[in-house]
Amino acid sequence: MEKYQVRKIEQIEEIQVRVPGSKSITNRALLLAALSDKRCVLRGVLFSDDSRALLDSLVKLGFRVETDEDSKDVVIWGMGGEIPNRQAAIHVRSAGTAARFLTVMLALAGGEYQLDASVQMCRRPMQPLLDVLKDAGVAFEFFGEENHFPFRMKSDCISLDEVSIDTKVSSQFASALFMSGVLLKKGLKVNLLGDRAEGSYIKMTLAVMEQFGIKVSREGNVCRIPYKPDFGLAEYQVEPDVSGACYFYAMAPLLKTEVVVRDVHMNSMQGDIKFVEALKDMGCAVTEQEEGVQVSGKELGIYPGLELSMKDFSDQTMTVAALAPFAHGATVIKNIGHIRFQESDRVRGILTELRRMGVRCEEEPELDGIKIYPGEIKETEVETYEDHRMAMAFTLVGLRTGKITIKNPGCCRKTFENYFELIDSLYKQTGILGCRASGPQTEKFETEE
Repeated sequence: MEKYQVRKIEQIEEIQVRVPGSKSITNRALLLAALSDKRCVLRGVLFSDDSRALLDSLVKLGFRVETDEDSKDVVIWGMGGEIPNRQAAIHVRSAGTAARFLTVMLALAGGEYQLDASVQMCRRPMQPLLDVLKDAGVAFEFFGEENHFPFRMKSDCISLDEVSIDTKVSSQFASALFMSGVLLKKGLKVNLLGDRAEGSYIKMTLAVMEQFGIKVSREGNVCRIPYKPDFGLAEYQVEPDVSGACYFYAMAPLLKTEVVVRDVHMNSMQGDIKFVEALKDMGCAVTEQEEGVQVSGKELGIYPGLELSMKDFSDQTMTVAALAPFAHGATVIKNIGHIRFQESDRVRGILTELRRMGVRCEEEPELDGIKIYPGEIKETEVETYEDHRMAMAFTLVGLRTGKITIKNPGCCRKTFENYFELIDSLYKQTGILGCRASGPQTEKFETEE
C-alpha cells in the first residue's frame, strides 16, 4: 500500500478500541528477561518491526525464545547474563531501543559481534554511548560513518564502574546502561546529565527494572545499579501502548466524540499518559473507568490552543500539531529539540507538512519549539519520512477534513501494525464505504476490521 486516502468522519457517537502492547515496555522487558536467570513468560507483547528486531537478535545470539503472536506471548529462557553465541551478527533494523540496549548488553557481557541496521538507524546518533564503551575497553571497527551503524565490536576485559551520560539527545543511552549495568560485578554508578534526567522514559526503565527485582538507588541525578546475577520473573504483563492510544484519544476533541481505549489507565508508567491531561486542559471530560480511561469531547466547542512543554511526552508532539490547526488561538509546543534526532527530523517534518497543508507555523528557537496557528486545510499528500508517528498523527487531520492522503502508511509497522485497520473499522461503524488504499498493482476499498 503506497498511499492511504483518509475519509472525513462527520459524526461518530463513541469509539472503543484496543491498542497493542507498549513498544517501550516490551523491549525493556525482553532485554531484562534475557539478562535474567529465569524462564519468563511475557504477556501482552507488542509484535511490530521494532520488537521483532530485538527478538530476532536474541535468537541469533543463541537465546531460546518461543513466540505466539496470536496470544501476544513470548517465552524467554534467561541465561543469567551470559550470551550463548559470543560471536554473532545481528541486524537491529530501525529500532532505536534494540540498537542502544543490545549494544551495551553485548559490550558488557563480552564477545565479538557485528551489528547492522537500516539506513534510517544508521543516521541516528550513537556516539555518546559508544564513547563510554570505548573508554571502558570496547574496540570498534566502523564500516561506514564513524560512530554510527554498522560496526564490529569486541570486548573482553571491561573496566567500568562509573559513567556520566547526557540525556539530551536520547534517554535510551541511560536506559541501556541501567539495564545491562547489572552485569558488572562492582555495580555501576550513572551520573545523569542534560535536561531529561528526570524524563519519563528513564523513570519507566527504573520501574520495569524494579518489577523484575532490580532495585536502583537514586539520589538526585545519580543512580547506582547493583550487580545482580540472580533476578527475574516467571511472568510479566506488558501494559497497552499509551502512545498508540493517544491518537484515538485525540479524536475526542477533533470529532466531538467519546473515546475509550481498553485497559489504559491513568496510573500507567508511560509518560504519554500526560497527553490525556493536556486534553483535559483543552476542555475534554476525562473519566477513569474499569475498562479504561474515557475521554469525551461531546460537550466541547472550539477548543483552545495551548502552550505545552512536551519534554516528558514528546512522542505526542505530532499529535498536538495535528490538533492545532482546529484550535481557537495559537498552539505553542516547547522543549522538543531532541526529536530532530529520532526516526526523522520531526521538527522539520511537522513544519514542512503543515505548511504544505496551508497552515501557518514557525519555529520558536528561544522555547526550543514551534508555534502553530489555526488555519484552513487544503488537499495534501503527507510525506511521512518513513516515520510511523508522522503517519498516524496526520491521519487525524484527514478524519476531520477529508483532505489528507498518507504516503507510505506501511511505516506504521514499526510500532502499530494494525493502525489503519482500526481506522477502517471506524468507517465501518459509521457506514462510510471505506478508505482508498493504493499500491503498485492494485487499488481497492478496505473495509475489513
